[in-house]
Amino acid sequence: MTITGKTIVAGVVGHPITHSLSPVLHNAWLQAAGIDGVYIALDVDELQFPNFVNSIRASSIRGLSVTIPFKEQALALADDAHPRARRARAANVLVFNAGGEIWADNTDGLGLIVALKDQAPGFEATTGPAVVLGAGGAARGAVGALLDAGCREVRIVNRTRLRADTLAEDLGVAAYDIGDLQTVLRDAALVINATSGGLSGAESLDVPLAVTPQDCIIMDMVYRPLKTPFLAAAEALGRQTVDGLAMLIGQAIPSFEAFFGVPPPTSVAVRDLAIQALEL
Repeated sequence: MTITGKTIVAGVVGHPITHSLSPVLHNAWLQAAGIDGVYIALDVDELQFPNFVNSIRASSIRGLSVTIPFKEQALALADDAHPRARRARAANVLVFNAGGEIWADNTDGLGLIVALKDQAPGFEATTGPAVVLGAGGAARGAVGALLDAGCREVRIVNRTRLRADTLAEDLGVAAYDIGDLQTVLRDAALVINATSGGLSGAESLDVPLAVTPQDCIIMDMVYRPLKTPFLAAAEALGRQTVDGLAMLIGQAIPSFEAFFGVPPPTSVAVRDLAIQALEL
């Protein structure tokens, strides 16, 4: 494609960023929609993120998807934000307007619900307790989305109890010690890994999934590898699983519309393209 002064520019920022599949999704949608736009990956030093964002206010860059480790900083830099981003205390979308103001959103929770509908269509949020592993921005987005979907009980488990307590107090859910996992999981309808455990090279999570009910849904927000050790363990127990790629695609849909003004075309098999990229 030819990039001109009229080309709409958006991108994903993180550190590291080489693992991101977001450019694969967005550029495929742009091409199919015939939009004069480009979506790029940007690796920014952790200490320089605020300077980077402020330097592109009122520039030709339309917006940024934000990933680890910048989601909390992204919200702090915004001039205005969607209530779900404020509730999550993190943003994964920044949109820049012509006046230099920044609007923030958090579409992670939307992506989570899309992923559940896609890969576990029989799941009903009201059927039983949901257990969220982790207490960072991803966990906050997940908890908010589950509450919005009608989940009556959400349980937070985190290695650092203080962070779990803070999240629980902010969102009106329950926090538990890591040592309580067996009890917490015993009647769970849904278990979500919202930690980085499961990433390539990361320490595998030691979660006693065998105590969960047979019909419990197990989800991992991580998508690289597509089948994490966490999901592999769940599958070995016969549990239905939901992968992080489904969530990535789900959260990217409203992000694309925020950047480029239209929904992405549904004719593109972006999951297949993403899987091909994962295998390279």
